[in-house]
Amino acid sequence: MNFFEIFLKGGVVMWLILASSVIGLSVVFDRFLFLRKSKINVPAFMVRLRGLIKKKDISGAVSVCMEEKSPIANIVRKGLKKYKYGHDRVKEAIENAGTQEINKLEKGLSILATVAGIAPLLGFLGTVTGMITAFMTIEDLAGSANPSDLAGGIWEALITTAFGLIVGIFALAFYNYFLSSVKRLVGDMETVANDVVDTIQDISENKDIAEDELELEI
Repeated sequence: MNFFEIFLKGGVVMWLILASSVIGLSVVFDRFLFLRKSKINVPAFMVRLRGLIKKKDISGAVSVCMEEKSPIANIVRKGLKKYKYGHDRVKEAIENAGTQEINKLEKGLSILATVAGIAPLLGFLGTVTGMITAFMTIEDLAGSANPSDLAGGIWEALITTAFGLIVGIFALAFYNYFLSSVKRLVGDMETVANDVVDTIQDISENKDIAEDELELEI
């Protein structure tokens, strides 16, 4: 008996589990590629960015962000576009952009979590319906069923549980992996954002001090 024949023995529920596994795999591939592109060398990025901001080369800093094309660079770029309005506006823009980027990072994770939860339940449902069918067959045989009839019905019913658990375990493993990756990226986003805001604030404070000194001299 080959794999396809075993699959067919599971009945209609096996197709539902297969559909959930396909959905889960599509999310896994999508998130894997997206998160891979989102990773950058944070220390090197911060050094380049801080140097340009201190030189007040905002256009250069924006160009650096556009080169990276990552969530971290995107929030900084949107914040730097508000540079002329002061560091408070920069901070506000970064926070708004951060919320949008986090939503993008978490896209599809709820679907993956649903697959991880529903696949084993579908497996149990298939087992229950399969056991009901097996016992109905025994009843139809008027008690003359032999152990092989009962065993055959039971193992066919348990197929759905096995497949459901396999799909659920893999979906849960990938969900936790992606969730931890998103948390690390969010942590990097907060670090870079705070550094940019602090650097801009330091520049603005130094500017204010210089203006005060100029007024005193006059």
